[in-house]
Amino acid sequence: MKGLFFLMTIVLFTGCSTDKVQLEGTLESVLESTEIVVENVIACAASNENDSQVSVFFYPRDGASNFKYFETESAEVDENDFSSYSELEIPSKDIFNGYLKKFEVAVSEEKWVIVTFEEDGKTHLSNPIRLKQITKPTEYLPQNITVDASSENPDFSWVDGTYDDTKIYFQVISDPQQNLISGTYTFDRMFRFYELDNVVLNITRGTPPALKMNLSYAFTLMGVSEDNWVNQFSVISFDL
Repeated sequence: MKGLFFLMTIVLFTGCSTDKVQLEGTLESVLESTEIVVENVIACAASNENDSQVSVFFYPRDGASNFKYFETESAEVDENDFSSYSELEIPSKDIFNGYLKKFEVAVSEEKWVIVTFEEDGKTHLSNPIRLKQITKPTEYLPQNITVDASSENPDFSWVDGTYDDTKIYFQVISDPQQNLISGTYTFDRMFRFYELDNVVLNITRGTPPALKMNLSYAFTLMGVSEDNWVNQFSVISFDL
C-alpha cells in the first residue's frame, strides 16, 4: 500500500542554487546535505470529533526524536515536491501514554502534510497525507463495531461508514490506564486478539500480555484511505 509499505532511500547533496532564498524554511531546505529515508514513518490524519482541528497521528519508533510537522499551502500542489512544504512549529502530544503521538492543528483548507523525525543519524519521512476535513470529515461510528468477548481472545468485526475508499484498518487494544497492549493493521474488517494470521503490519512491541477477566479494555479502530486520511475513527469499551 502506498501510504504504509512504500520504501525508498534518497540521498541529497547541496548544490549551487539561485532558489535557496525561496526554499528557506521548506522541507526541501531542511533536507539539504542529509540522507533521508521515506521508510514507513507510519502516519495518518483525521478530523476531530468535537472541535474544528485536525489530528495527525504517527508512530514514534524506539530511538526516534525531533518530531516535525510540515504542510503545503493547499491541496493543489505536487505532494511529492518537498519545496511545497513549510514547517509549522507545534508540539506533539502523547497518545496511549506515548506509544503513539499526534500533532493537533487548525487548518482552514485542505492540504498535504508530511511528518518527519530523526533516527540513526537520518531524517525519516512519512508519505504525504491528504487532509480531507472539509470534503470527507472523519466519521465517528462506534456502533459499527461488534465484539465477541466471550474468551480471552475476543473477536472484533466492523463495517465501513459512508466512504468506500478505505484500504487498511488499524486496531489498538488498550488497558484501563490507556497503555497500548497491541497495535495491528489488517486489510480485513475483522481481528482476533492476538492472532496474526490476517495482520499485515504489527507495531506491537514484544508479545502482549493475556487479557484478564473482569477488566475493562478499549478497542480503537481507524479505517484509512490510500492517501492516509482516516475515514472512520471509532472507540468502544469491552469487558471479558
